[in-house]
Amino acid sequence: MQIENQEVDDRLFRNAMGSFATGVTVITTEVAGEVHGMTANAFMSISLNPKLIAISVGENARMLRHIKEAKQFAVNILTSEQQNESKQFSGQLNLEHEITFSSYKGLPILEDALAVVTCTLHSEYVVGDHTVYIGQVTGVKLEQKAPLLYSQGKYRELKELQDLG
Repeated sequence: MQIENQEVDDRLFRNAMGSFATGVTVITTEVAGEVHGMTANAFMSISLNPKLIAISVGENARMLRHIKEAKQFAVNILTSEQQNESKQFSGQLNLEHEITFSSYKGLPILEDALAVVTCTLHSEYVVGDHTVYIGQVTGVKLEQKAPLLYSQGKYRELKELQDLG
């Protein structure tokens, strides 16, 4: 079997990857008493035993150094009601009201998130133009709400949720 080594167009690749529907998260941490947050959809579960998750952070993101310094972070999985929070932490929106944070397991978290996963930094891997952080799970909070989804450059909602309970 012969494999062609063709250059893949950047725009085509981005569009194809953007076709994969994902949830939306805000990664939060605290350094020297200051809360930092970043919208991300590059998040996944890695292992059940031990409980590990992964996030991917671009090399130019300020969050990169904040996680390295804090050595811990929280993943806030957003609800369908939290589009503004997603836009705020991605730099697309400057909310007139200040976002308030709660504290859980020593980390700042967004109130009313669908789920929160707190982690200590387990390991990190520089891969291409991103760093993949593996987090050792220290806590989980879960609510019964509809998720915020993102696909093809737009926020989406599930038309019908099967039994959330």
